[in-house]
Amino acid sequence: TERRFTFKDMKDASSQSANYFKSLGIKRGDRVMLVLKRHYQFWFAMLGLHKLGAVAIPATNQLLAKDFAYRFQAADVRAILCTADGDVAEAVEEAAKQCPSLEHKILVNGSREGWHDFNAEYEMYSSHFARTEDAPCGNDPMLMLFTSGTTGYPKMAMHAYKYALG
Repeated sequence: TERRFTFKDMKDASSQSANYFKSLGIKRGDRVMLVLKRHYQFWFAMLGLHKLGAVAIPATNQLLAKDFAYRFQAADVRAILCTADGDVAEAVEEAAKQCPSLEHKILVNGSREGWHDFNAEYEMYSSHFARTEDAPCGNDPMLMLFTSGTTGYPKMAMHAYKYALG
């Protein structure tokens, strides 16, 4: 299904996402994993996390429970936003048993017991997000990626807000 969004739509939806995440207690420096395939909500969440100063960790939907557990522990992941497609949620639930830092499980395009429903919840929040004096920028951490791990465990690579300039 094709969906089109204006820049204003993206601004509003990302502000709603930021306010939603804030309501869950997610704040500057918290690490949030995004496993959203090509769902458009990826961009709402990514920009919303940037507004908060939380660190976004994009990841593939091909990860297994052991892969999630390793990443949750290595990065001290506080929340995950993932697709309802396939077996991703089951793998996350299995991994979460070993990862007490994971406080919030949020599902996109579906519902599941014990999970927040992103689609149903984020739109209830204001589309206005006020940028404060201490808003994240420059060398503040923004994005964390894991290497492929072809010769060992994947390594974390942290990027700052200046990343896009490179």
